[in-house]
Amino acid sequence: MAAELKARRNMDPKFMWDLKHIYPSKEAWEAACAELKAEIPGLDRFTGTLGTARGAKEALDSLYKTIEKATLIYLYAELLKSGDNGDPEYQAMNQQAMVLLVQMDAVTSYITPELAGLPTETLQSYLADPSLKEYHHHIEDIIRVRAHVLSPEQEKMLSMLSDAAQTPDNSFTMLESVDMTFPAIKDENGEEVRLTHGNFGVYRESPDRRVRRDSFEAYFGEFKKYINTFAALYGGSVKFDNYFADVRKHESALSGGLYGNAVPVSVYDSLIEAVHGALPSMRKYIDLRKKVLGLDELHMYDLYNPMVEQEEAVYTFEQAKAMVKEALAPLGEEYGRLLDRAFSEGWIDVYENKGKTTGAFSCGVYGVHPYVLLNYTDTLDDVFTLAHELGHAMHSYLSDHAQTFANHDYSIMAAEVASTVNEVLLLKHLMAKETDEKKTAYLLNHFIEGFRTTLFRQTLFAEFEKKAHAMAQAGEPLTAESLSRLYRELNELYYEGAVIDELQDIEWARIPHFYRAFYVYQYATGYSGAVTIAESILESGDPSNYLRFLTAGGSDYPIPELRIAGVDFEKPEVVARALKEFDSAVERLADILK
Repeated sequence: MAAELKARRNMDPKFMWDLKHIYPSKEAWEAACAELKAEIPGLDRFTGTLGTARGAKEALDSLYKTIEKATLIYLYAELLKSGDNGDPEYQAMNQQAMVLLVQMDAVTSYITPELAGLPTETLQSYLADPSLKEYHHHIEDIIRVRAHVLSPEQEKMLSMLSDAAQTPDNSFTMLESVDMTFPAIKDENGEEVRLTHGNFGVYRESPDRRVRRDSFEAYFGEFKKYINTFAALYGGSVKFDNYFADVRKHESALSGGLYGNAVPVSVYDSLIEAVHGALPSMRKYIDLRKKVLGLDELHMYDLYNPMVEQEEAVYTFEQAKAMVKEALAPLGEEYGRLLDRAFSEGWIDVYENKGKTTGAFSCGVYGVHPYVLLNYTDTLDDVFTLAHELGHAMHSYLSDHAQTFANHDYSIMAAEVASTVNEVLLLKHLMAKETDEKKTAYLLNHFIEGFRTTLFRQTLFAEFEKKAHAMAQAGEPLTAESLSRLYRELNELYYEGAVIDELQDIEWARIPHFYRAFYVYQYATGYSGAVTIAESILESGDPSNYLRFLTAGGSDYPIPELRIAGVDFEKPEVVARALKEFDSAVERLADILK
């Protein structure tokens, strides 16, 4: 029988992040909680004083100082819990931090509506006041969004509801990361191995079709046991999204979700339209894959294994670090020194353990440094995941050091460009070094899969989210059956030529990003923009504009910030250029494999 995952306490500290950089001990964290709790009741003392520049500055200074303290408290607890979601102590700490955040939001909820209620001329005068320079973007944003700001009483009610609104997401995490366990399958050697979230991706890529099919059926079969629960959780999340959009007078949850970053709905819709236009290229790839693999039918579980055998399929974490640093050399020496710090100073949590949050993420901690969570399994995909998350981490570090706390936090749309530039640079680097046609074909296959899983697949997810929210808004029930039917229709559209297995219909149930509505489209736009930026850096040898973009933080909206790096998402050429590169890569791979 396969060994169970190790408990968190039995993991090697050498491969774990060091959270003592945030607080040296739990006692220090508790002292910070007590200090914040004592401060919160006094945060309403600025009520009625924001009508002067001095009053606005004092209120905003106090607000952001308190948010900085609260964020540190919350992230410490959240990162502890991410390492072991099943630990009752970490669960309690996380809930304690969330309660403080909710209390703080409730007490300070008057600030934005009070500012929004000031005459436009007053707010414009604040923009001209040097003492408020740090808050210019904040004030500009208030002027823009004031039509969607409610009364102080209503804002306070929404703030108090925010904790309960996290219930679908928190319940999903507990069910998926803690309570669910997966059955065992037999690997390529006939040895019994227990499936986990981390190793499912490995077995899904197996050259042995029986292993691919068994892992797919066992993994998705476990989700099917709870499919009605997942439908209720996701349906509840969608209802919250629609409710918040409705009370804030947005046309839809989609427009409300994009509004915060000043992203037009046309950017979202044109992404879907552009990818629909490129589906013949995807059909070309599916036909090529079926032919190369010698299959009469290409099932969805046949999409992830490499079409070309790779001699060295194992990449240790030490190898991955070296590969990533070499590939990112075009970003300059200072960027390289920051990578060395990430590798040596306890920024990264590397391997899977029982209860650990699945997947990977980067978390910036202002005033400390970023942290990266991985579930590393020695595959080439994991090397790319390392590059991806370090893109986020370096973005956080550079923004944190260039901006005040009020302006440090960049948008998700900008974030996904920064992470994916690293992936594209890694791929281009590996392909440029390669002289063997067979290995070039392997890398081309990986490049194409990056397009398929990021640009095409995430756009499919984005379309699913848009339609699911529209269904709920129109009064249609979101059940396991209706959500699975919608997901099947989209798979049949995007993957024409492949067999859509019945279990594939429930894949929506395992996507954690769906609980952060209208998030995933930014992976697709990010990939498109990253292709353009990476090509520009490699052609010019000059990363200065891109590095300047990485320091912008949240000092502006993402679309103008990304123009600094040379991409404009309001123009369709960015996505179109990337999709043409996908088609060219498919053609080149087909030529090699002849």
